[in-house]
Amino acid sequence: MNKYEELIKRHEQESNALPLKFAFGPKQFDEMMKEWQLDPEQDLDKICTVGYGGYIQIKDADDFIQTQRRHNKELKDAIAEDKTGGGFIYEMFYYELCNHEYGYTRNAESTLDALGYTYNDLQKDERLICGFEKAINKIIREDNEQ
Repeated sequence: MNKYEELIKRHEQESNALPLKFAFGPKQFDEMMKEWQLDPEQDLDKICTVGYGGYIQIKDADDFIQTQRRHNKELKDAIAEDKTGGGFIYEMFYYELCNHEYGYTRNAESTLDALGYTYNDLQKDERLICGFEKAINKIIREDNEQ
């Protein structure tokens, strides 16, 4: 398992341990609130959204925020430690390009979106270009070997 994959898997486990719930409609929202022993109409001031259909109780929001900040810092630090782009950055791009089916689509936009980068961002950082191109070349090479 590459270091990027290890990091995101650990982050995923830590995030899953948070008292975070998801609701994608009124029925699920009501069920979620009842699980928290809250009234779906009167206790709205006791919850907050974290986006993408996720909710957390206000009393747990600080833990959620601190966990997200730590995750962001750990990712940023790991990227900064890769001085050439051939290590963690390459593993990051390779994992996400595979995850977003680059080998099939030959389109990297969803990968860049998921990582919070644009093509312009890549052009500004030789390490990003190196890791990105190395990952793409590996995927193309693997596809040609099949």
